[in-house]
Order: sequence, then C-alpha cells, then structure tokens
Amino acid sequence: MRSLYNLYLIKEARKNHIKALEIVRKKEKIKVAFFLIHESVWKYDVLYNLMLHHPRFEPIIFVCPVVNYGMENMLFEMNKSYGSFKKKGYNVIKTYDNETEEYLDVKKTFSPDIVFYTNPYQGLQDYRFYIKQFSKTLTCYVPYAVMTTNYESFYNLDFHNLVWRIFSETTIHKEIALQKQIYKGQNNIVTGYPGFDQLLINKTPNMNVWKNKNPTLKKVVWAPHHSMYELNKVSNFLEYCGYFLELAVKYQDKLQIAFKPHPLLRVKLEGDLNWGIEKTSSYYNKWENLANGQFENSEYVDLFLTSDAMIHDCGSFMSEYLITGKPSLFMVRNESVMDHWSDFGEKAVSVHYQSRSKKQLIDFIENVVLNENDWMKEERNSFVQNNLIQENNLTASQNILNYLESQIFQ
Repeated sequence: MRSLYNLYLIKEARKNHIKALEIVRKKEKIKVAFFLIHESVWKYDVLYNLMLHHPRFEPIIFVCPVVNYGMENMLFEMNKSYGSFKKKGYNVIKTYDNETEEYLDVKKTFSPDIVFYTNPYQGLQDYRFYIKQFSKTLTCYVPYAVMTTNYESFYNLDFHNLVWRIFSETTIHKEIALQKQIYKGQNNIVTGYPGFDQLLINKTPNMNVWKNKNPTLKKVVWAPHHSMYELNKVSNFLEYCGYFLELAVKYQDKLQIAFKPHPLLRVKLEGDLNWGIEKTSSYYNKWENLANGQFENSEYVDLFLTSDAMIHDCGSFMSEYLITGKPSLFMVRNESVMDHWSDFGEKAVSVHYQSRSKKQLIDFIENVVLNENDWMKEERNSFVQNNLIQENNLTASQNILNYLESQIFQ
C-alpha cells in the first residue's frame, strides 16, 4: 500500500509541477529558497550569487534542522551554518527558534516559488522541510557530492522521483538515473557540478586558511569518511587515526596536515562505546594544538586550492579535489570497496594514487608530495577535461540559471 501511495504521489507531483510552472511564469519576481542543513555540503555559492544579482530572482537561505543525532547536534549545526553564512553577508534565516521552541513556516512567511535542496534523505532533516511538504512548489536538487557508486539511495529514493529537477553532474550520472529511477531520469538535466565552480573561478585563494605560515612545508589534507561499520566500510579512520598523528610529528619540518573529517564522523565517534565524547574531543583537540596540524570542519575551497595533495577515503571528495589539478591518494580499506564503483567511480578512482598499507601511504608522501614525482598528473587532468568540465565551458551554476530562465522567462 505504501508503494502504491508513493507512486500516486510521484504521478501527482508531475501534475503539480506543471501547474506551479504556469503560475511562476506569470510572476515578475521569483522567490527562491535554499534549504541548507550542513554547511560542508553547500554547493550553491555561485548560483546563489548569480540569482542575487539577477533582476528577477530573490534568493534566501533557510538553515533547516538536522534531526537524526539529537537536539544538541541540531542546534550546533544550525548555529554553525547560520553564523558562517551571516558572516559572509548572505541573506540567511534560521528555521528554529531555540527560545520559543517554534519552527518557521517557510510557506507562510516566504512562500517560495522554487526550493533548492542540499540533501535527499527523509529523517535527516525535520519533516516540516522535507519535499513532501512542498509538493506544489518547483523543487530542485544538486547532489551533495559527485556520486561514485550505484547505491539505490543516491538515485531512487522517493525524493529523487518527487523533485521537479535534478541537476546532474555528468551524462554518466543521468544514465544511471535512467536505469535506477522510477521516473527513469526524466527530471534529470545535465549541467555539470556546482561544487566545482568555486574551485574553477577562484584565482586568488586565501593562504591564511593554513595555521602554520612556514612556506617550505608541503600542505596535505587528510579527509577520512564516517562509514566505519556500515555499507562497504570505506573509512580507514579507526586503523589510521593514531598513525596520522605520528606522521605529523615525523614530518614536522616537511609537512603540515589539515584533518578534514566527514562532519558525521565526530557524532559517530561520540556515540561509539570505544570512543565517547571525552576521547573524541581529546583526539580533535590534538589536531588543533599541533604546530603543523589543524582541524577543519567548514568550507574548504581555499584549503583545497592552496594545498599540495589530499589523502582520503571519501567518495564525496574524489572528483572535487581532482579539479584542483593536485595529486590525490585514495586509501583502500578492503577490496570490497573497489567492487561498488559505478562506471564513473571506476574512472575517477583509476586516476588516483592508491594505498592498501602504511608503506604505500609513506611512499605517496615521500615520492609524490615531498619529491614532487607526480607521474599521474597528465592522466588525471585528461579525466577532468573529458568528464568533469562542461563542453560549453560555462560553470554548472550558470548552466542551471540558464535552464531556469529558459523554463520560466519564455
């Protein structure tokens, strides 16, 4: 019965979107709501600014409650995101008032014509802001990462079939959606990935994101994933958390390391019987206190652009970091990880250096990073040009804006 009801909702969504588009086309000003959850998965910077300077779009960012890890985490994430975006001068609004314990009714107070989502998962954000509450609104979605696997949850949730438009990363991703989705990818538009835009257009990155100002030190980003026990157990964190602190000490006169974990890693460690809040805080503080180390948990464009290399096991960063042109090492925790790639994922990981042992990790640090023997550079850049950069050479954000204009301003 639930499946039948969901099919009914999907069918109705198509009708609702046609009606909504007809209404929006008659308006002079188009109100656009960006629903933000975690600051770290925000990919709409360039698009937001394009709309801000457009005569007919009125964009506002709404920080929505993330509810799957309790009230304390919800308030922390909301205040962190709100403060960061307010500091940048963005038009940003909290959707929860901690004093009155009331949630903002976005439909009543703003009445958006278009809603952009940053995450597709039901139960992650408060139900008041989930897509089923905005069935008569033009809803849009840019994946929070360039997907490298074929998992059903990345392509065929209720969300993917209910949303008006998904702006896809590449033609490969649209093809996967065609195979996976109930809706057969009909709501997919290939625009390129907006997460690349800041990396492509920022020609003067801020070097001050690095704590240690010694110009002779090579700058490495270590980005461990949070999946230590679930899915394909891709995260190497538990095996390597202590070792990376040792590496920071061993190479203190040659390297500085930015510890950039997935935002969910901390809350998972705090809830882990072998870790807990005290041990987790102690570990994170060690990175903050290292002379040649630091902890990063917010925007990372400047960090990536000013770094020399990345070491990670995070599919989310696999394509984004390649845009910088810098070498990247993918740490393979177990061979089952290598069995789950999509066609795109296989191509992306093949242009990464790979490690399956501490010896191979050291080899990457010493030969590729310190000695600059980057023998995969040409192959990596070829992948970027042939798969990640759009043929029209416009940013993905501009392609999205152009598409919206073609649909609304006929």
